Amino acid sequence: MQEVISHRLPRRHDNILQVAKSYYQLTKPRIILLLLITTAAGMWLGAKGEVSPLLLFVTLIGGALASGAANTINCIYDSDIDYIMERTRWRPIPSGRVKPRDALIFAFTLAATSFTLLTVFANLLAALLAMSGIVFYVGIYTHWLKRHSVQNIVIGGAAGAIPPLVGWAAVTGELSWAAWLLFAIIVIWTPPHFWALAIYIRDEYKEVGVPMLPVIEGNEETAKQIWVYSLILIPMTLLLVYPLHTSGALYAVLATLLGGVFIQKAWLLLKEPSNRDVARSLFKYSIYYMMLLCLVMVIDSLPFTRGITTAVADNFQTLISSAMAVLS
Repeated sequence: MQEVISHRLPRRHDNILQVAKSYYQLTKPRIILLLLITTAAGMWLGAKGEVSPLLLFVTLIGGALASGAANTINCIYDSDIDYIMERTRWRPIPSGRVKPRDALIFAFTLAATSFTLLTVFANLLAALLAMSGIVFYVGIYTHWLKRHSVQNIVIGGAAGAIPPLVGWAAVTGELSWAAWLLFAIIVIWTPPHFWALAIYIRDEYKEVGVPMLPVIEGNEETAKQIWVYSLILIPMTLLLVYPLHTSGALYAVLATLLGGVFIQKAWLLLKEPSNRDVARSLFKYSIYYMMLLCLVMVIDSLPFTRGITTAVADNFQTLISSAMAVLS
């Protein structure tokens, strides 16, 4: 396949900036951004709102390098199907702009740098977790699940759920129940997020033989499963408030509002499972949902925010007590 690609698409760079751009594209930076946001959320929750700027910077850089390494290897492995699909044909490897061998060297360099940074500036646990994310994404999802199982996204979602564990471990040196809950939230969020996209580009997956749920079971069954996962996801996010007491009242209110919109969009898709516009709308919102949910986690964890919510709660309790005294 690589020889066919090299004959049919141009294989050249005009300058060093184009070379850098091609390698940058191998890392899939748009995917990395969301992973870094979940990493930061894990750090702020684990540190209870007080994170060292240096540790934050190094952890995010280390996480970005690890994710970039995993995505680069994914690009190497999937270059055959990337060439077939119109929207991915011009990626660096199928277009012939980067050789698979060079991409692999690049990936290992990113992974080694990530491991070194996280070990030196954070701790070994964070570094090992980051490396486990690469192994799981490449070995379990890309190599085994993606092309062979209709449950590829359900199980493979664990790879995308590792970044908050890395962030939590970086600031605490351990993993608590709250950290694992963050992991579980992202695992449950992944199927509705990705299956909505899979409905939207169902024909492309069918063309390359990737057994995504809409291709194998149809849009109606996929919409039903999206609905079920969405119903599980929203109350799961509130477990951070009770019984874990990791997040507070502000998070509880805003997480509920964000979840309400998620449920609404999943319901619309359930009623119109073959409506690509509805599926696309859910997919886009799912990204904003996760970004905003993490932002709310961070804001709620800040000492300043906790001070305000505690003061408001105390005043409200005093007001209620005074009203009860008057009525009695």
